[in-house]
Amino acid sequence: MTYCVAMCLADGLVFVSDSRTNAGIDQISTFRKLFTFGVSGERLIVLQCAGNLATSQSVINLLKQRLDGATPNLDSVPTLYDATALVAQTVREVVARDAVALAGNTDLSCSFLVGGQIVGAAPELYSIYPQGNFIQATEDTPFLQLGESKYGKPILDRNLQFDTRLEEALRCALVSFDSTIRSNLSVGMPLDLLVYHRDSLILPAGYRVTEDDAYFAKVRRQWSLGLHELLGQLPAPPSEYNV
Repeated sequence: MTYCVAMCLADGLVFVSDSRTNAGIDQISTFRKLFTFGVSGERLIVLQCAGNLATSQSVINLLKQRLDGATPNLDSVPTLYDATALVAQTVREVVARDAVALAGNTDLSCSFLVGGQIVGAAPELYSIYPQGNFIQATEDTPFLQLGESKYGKPILDRNLQFDTRLEEALRCALVSFDSTIRSNLSVGMPLDLLVYHRDSLILPAGYRVTEDDAYFAKVRRQWSLGLHELLGQLPAPPSEYNV
Protein backbone atom coordinates (compact mmCIF):
# COMPACT_ATOMS: atom_id res chain seq x y z
CA MET A 1 0.00 0.00 0.00
CA THR A 2 1.00 3.65 -0.23
CA TYR A 3 0.37 6.96 1.46
CA CYS A 4 1.33 10.24 -0.18
CA VAL A 5 0.25 13.76 0.73
CA ALA A 6 0.94 17.05 -1.04
CA MET A 7 -0.01 20.59 0.00
CA CYS A 8 -0.31 23.76 -2.09
CA LEU A 9 -0.19 26.72 0.30
CA ALA A 10 0.23 30.48 0.14
CA ASP A 11 3.95 30.18 0.97
CA GLY A 12 4.76 27.18 -1.23
CA LEU A 13 4.42 23.41 -1.48
CA VAL A 14 4.97 20.43 0.83
CA PHE A 15 5.28 16.82 -0.35
CA VAL A 16 5.67 13.67 1.78
CA SER A 17 5.55 10.03 0.61
CA ASP A 18 6.14 6.69 2.28
CA SER A 19 8.29 4.08 0.53
CA ARG A 20 6.76 0.72 1.42
CA THR A 21 5.59 -1.65 -1.28
CA ASN A 22 4.30 -5.10 -0.40
CA ALA A 23 2.95 -8.07 -2.32
CA GLY A 24 2.09 -10.06 0.80
CA ILE A 25 3.10 -10.11 4.43
CA ASP A 26 6.48 -11.67 3.65
CA GLN A 27 7.30 -9.61 0.54
CA ILE A 28 7.90 -6.05 1.71
CA SER A 29 10.23 -3.80 -0.26
CA THR A 30 11.28 -0.14 -0.30
CA PHE A 31 10.72 1.92 -3.44
CA ARG A 32 10.89 5.68 -3.81
CA LYS A 33 7.53 7.28 -4.70
CA LEU A 34 8.58 10.94 -4.94
CA PHE A 35 10.39 12.25 -8.02
CA THR A 36 11.54 15.71 -9.14
CA PHE A 37 11.91 17.23 -12.60
CA GLY A 38 12.84 20.74 -13.63
CA VAL A 39 15.39 23.39 -14.46
CA SER A 40 16.69 25.57 -11.63
CA GLY A 41 15.47 29.14 -12.05
CA GLU A 42 12.74 28.09 -14.48
CA ARG A 43 10.61 25.26 -13.14
CA LEU A 44 10.11 22.60 -10.49
CA ILE A 45 7.79 19.64 -11.09
CA VAL A 46 7.26 17.01 -8.38
CA LEU A 47 5.56 13.66 -8.97
CA GLN A 48 4.25 11.25 -6.32
CA CYS A 49 2.80 7.89 -7.30
CA ALA A 50 0.65 5.07 -5.97
CA GLY A 51 -0.78 1.88 -7.45
CA ASN A 52 0.80 -0.70 -9.73
CA LEU A 53 4.57 -0.36 -9.27
CA ALA A 54 5.47 -1.56 -12.76
CA THR A 55 3.13 0.98 -14.34
CA SER A 56 4.31 3.92 -12.25
CA GLN A 57 7.99 3.06 -12.82
CA SER A 58 7.39 2.84 -16.58
CA VAL A 59 5.68 6.22 -16.54
CA ILE A 60 8.55 7.85 -14.63
CA ASN A 61 11.17 6.26 -16.90
CA LEU A 62 9.37 7.36 -20.07
CA LEU A 63 9.04 10.92 -18.79
CA LYS A 64 12.80 10.97 -18.02
CA GLN A 65 13.78 9.45 -21.40
CA ARG A 66 11.68 11.96 -23.31
CA LEU A 67 13.49 14.90 -21.80
CA ASP A 68 16.17 14.24 -24.44
CA GLY A 69 14.32 15.44 -27.50
CA ALA A 70 10.70 14.34 -27.43
CA THR A 71 8.18 17.17 -27.61
CA PRO A 72 6.32 17.96 -25.49
CA ASN A 73 8.24 16.95 -22.35
CA LEU A 74 8.33 18.09 -18.73
CA ASP A 75 11.10 20.58 -19.50
CA SER A 76 9.18 22.19 -22.38
CA VAL A 77 5.49 22.34 -21.41
CA PRO A 78 4.42 25.95 -20.75
CA THR A 79 2.20 25.36 -17.70
CA LEU A 80 1.82 22.92 -14.84
CA TYR A 81 -1.62 22.05 -16.20
CA ASP A 82 0.08 20.92 -19.42
CA ALA A 83 2.64 18.96 -17.38
CA THR A 84 -0.19 17.16 -15.58
CA ALA A 85 -1.94 16.41 -18.88
CA LEU A 86 1.34 14.98 -20.20
CA VAL A 87 1.74 12.70 -17.16
CA ALA A 88 -1.88 11.56 -17.53
CA GLN A 89 -1.35 10.84 -21.21
CA THR A 90 1.76 8.81 -20.40
CA VAL A 91 -0.17 6.79 -17.80
CA ARG A 92 -2.82 5.91 -20.40
CA GLU A 93 -0.09 5.03 -22.92
CA VAL A 94 1.68 2.61 -20.54
CA VAL A 95 -1.55 0.94 -19.40
CA ALA A 96 -2.75 0.49 -23.01
CA ARG A 97 0.62 -0.94 -24.07
CA ASP A 98 0.93 -3.43 -21.22
CA ALA A 99 -2.72 -4.51 -21.24
CA VAL A 100 -2.21 -6.02 -24.69
CA ALA A 101 0.69 -8.18 -23.53
CA LEU A 102 -0.74 -9.28 -20.17
CA ALA A 103 -3.52 -11.83 -19.90
CA GLY A 104 -5.99 -12.13 -17.08
CA ASN A 105 -7.26 -9.49 -14.71
CA THR A 106 -4.00 -7.79 -13.73
CA ASP A 107 -4.69 -4.37 -12.26
CA LEU A 108 -2.32 -2.00 -14.06
CA SER A 109 -3.80 1.19 -12.66
CA CYS A 110 -1.82 3.86 -10.86
CA SER A 111 -2.39 7.41 -9.62
CA PHE A 112 -0.16 10.48 -9.46
CA LEU A 113 0.10 13.77 -7.63
CA VAL A 114 1.74 16.48 -9.74
CA GLY A 115 2.82 19.74 -8.12
CA GLY A 116 5.30 22.51 -8.63
CA GLN A 117 5.80 25.91 -10.18
CA ILE A 118 6.79 27.21 -13.62
CA VAL A 119 8.20 30.74 -13.92
CA GLY A 120 5.48 33.31 -14.50
CA ALA A 121 2.75 31.30 -12.76
CA ALA A 122 1.74 30.48 -9.21
CA PRO A 123 2.47 27.08 -7.60
CA GLU A 124 -0.13 24.45 -8.48
CA LEU A 125 -1.05 20.93 -7.42
CA TYR A 126 -3.05 18.24 -9.26
CA SER A 127 -4.22 14.69 -8.59
CA ILE A 128 -4.40 12.26 -11.54
CA TYR A 129 -6.93 9.44 -11.23
CA PRO A 130 -6.18 5.95 -12.64
CA GLN A 131 -8.43 6.72 -15.63
CA GLY A 132 -6.18 9.66 -16.57
CA ASN A 133 -8.49 12.54 -15.65
CA PHE A 134 -7.40 14.92 -12.90
CA ILE A 135 -8.42 17.59 -10.40
CA GLN A 136 -6.63 20.64 -8.98
CA ALA A 137 -6.08 21.64 -5.35
CA THR A 138 -7.70 24.96 -4.40
CA GLU A 139 -7.50 27.44 -1.54
CA ASP A 140 -10.54 25.72 -0.01
CA THR A 141 -8.93 22.28 -0.42
CA PRO A 142 -5.17 22.93 -0.22
CA PHE A 143 -4.02 19.31 0.12
CA LEU A 144 -4.38 16.12 -1.90
CA GLN A 145 -3.66 12.50 -0.93
CA LEU A 146 -2.96 9.15 -2.57
CA GLY A 147 -3.36 5.66 -1.23
CA GLU A 148 -4.19 4.87 2.40
CA SER A 149 -5.50 8.34 3.20
CA LYS A 150 -8.25 7.81 5.77
CA TYR A 151 -6.09 7.51 8.90
CA GLY A 152 -4.09 10.66 8.24
CA LYS A 153 -6.84 12.85 6.82
CA PRO A 154 -8.48 14.05 10.09
CA ILE A 155 -5.36 15.88 11.29
CA LEU A 156 -5.14 17.67 7.93
CA ASP A 157 -8.85 18.53 7.87
CA ARG A 158 -8.69 20.02 11.37
CA ASN A 159 -5.45 21.96 11.10
CA LEU A 160 -4.43 22.76 7.54
CA GLN A 161 -5.48 26.00 5.83
CA PHE A 162 -4.22 27.70 2.67
CA ASP A 163 -2.36 30.29 4.79
CA THR A 164 -0.74 27.71 7.11
CA ARG A 165 3.01 28.29 7.37
CA LEU A 166 5.21 25.70 5.64
CA GLU A 167 6.88 24.67 8.91
CA GLU A 168 3.53 23.99 10.55
CA ALA A 169 2.24 22.24 7.44
CA LEU A 170 5.21 19.89 7.49
CA ARG A 171 4.52 19.04 11.14
CA CYS A 172 0.91 18.36 10.15
CA ALA A 173 2.08 16.01 7.40
CA LEU A 174 4.41 14.12 9.73
CA VAL A 175 1.66 13.63 12.33
CA SER A 176 -0.63 12.48 9.52
CA PHE A 177 1.95 9.85 8.59
CA ASP A 178 2.42 8.80 12.21
CA SER A 179 -1.33 8.17 12.50
CA THR A 180 -1.35 6.19 9.25
CA ILE A 181 1.70 4.08 10.11
CA ARG A 182 0.24 3.22 13.53
CA SER A 183 -3.05 2.05 11.99
CA ASN A 184 -1.88 0.36 8.78
CA LEU A 185 1.16 -1.89 8.55
CA SER A 186 1.23 -1.61 4.75
CA VAL A 187 2.43 2.02 5.06
CA GLY A 188 5.93 2.35 6.42
CA MET A 189 9.28 4.08 6.70
CA PRO A 190 11.36 5.63 5.36
CA LEU A 191 9.52 8.80 4.32
CA ASP A 192 10.64 11.10 1.52
CA LEU A 193 9.80 14.77 1.96
CA LEU A 194 10.32 17.97 0.02
CA VAL A 195 9.46 21.56 0.98
CA TYR A 196 9.39 24.23 -1.75
CA HIS A 197 9.24 27.99 -1.06
CA ARG A 198 7.02 29.93 -3.43
CA ASP A 199 8.80 31.75 -6.30
CA SER A 200 12.24 30.42 -5.33
CA LEU A 201 12.38 28.26 -8.48
CA ILE A 202 15.21 26.29 -6.88
CA LEU A 203 15.16 22.50 -7.01
CA PRO A 204 15.16 21.44 -3.31
CA ALA A 205 17.35 18.53 -2.29
CA GLY A 206 14.58 16.86 -0.30
CA TYR A 207 15.11 14.73 2.78
CA ARG A 208 14.64 11.06 3.74
CA VAL A 209 13.18 10.42 7.20
CA THR A 210 14.43 7.06 8.52
CA GLU A 211 13.34 4.96 11.50
CA ASP A 212 16.05 6.49 13.70
CA ASP A 213 15.35 10.12 12.72
CA ALA A 214 15.51 12.09 15.99
CA TYR A 215 13.11 14.86 14.97
CA PHE A 216 10.39 12.53 13.70
CA ALA A 217 10.71 10.42 16.85
CA LYS A 218 10.28 13.57 18.97
CA VAL A 219 7.20 14.65 16.98
CA ARG A 220 5.61 11.20 17.35
CA ARG A 221 6.31 11.03 21.08
CA GLN A 222 5.14 14.57 21.84
CA TRP A 223 1.98 14.17 19.73
CA SER A 224 1.06 10.94 21.51
CA LEU A 225 1.67 12.40 24.97
CA GLY A 226 -0.27 15.53 24.08
CA LEU A 227 -3.30 13.52 22.98
CA HIS A 228 -3.26 11.56 26.24
CA GLU A 229 -3.04 14.74 28.30
CA LEU A 230 -5.79 16.47 26.33
CA LEU A 231 -8.09 13.47 26.66
CA GLY A 232 -7.69 13.63 30.43
CA GLN A 233 -8.55 17.35 30.42
CA LEU A 234 -11.86 16.96 28.56
CA PRO A 235 -15.05 17.54 30.63
CA ALA A 236 -16.43 14.54 32.52
CA PRO A 237 -19.58 12.94 31.00
CA PRO A 238 -22.86 14.25 32.47
CA SER A 239 -24.88 12.05 34.81
CA GLU A 240 -27.45 11.15 32.14
CA TYR A 241 -24.71 9.25 30.26
CA ASN A 242 -24.92 6.65 33.05
CA VAL A 243 -21.17 6.15 33.17
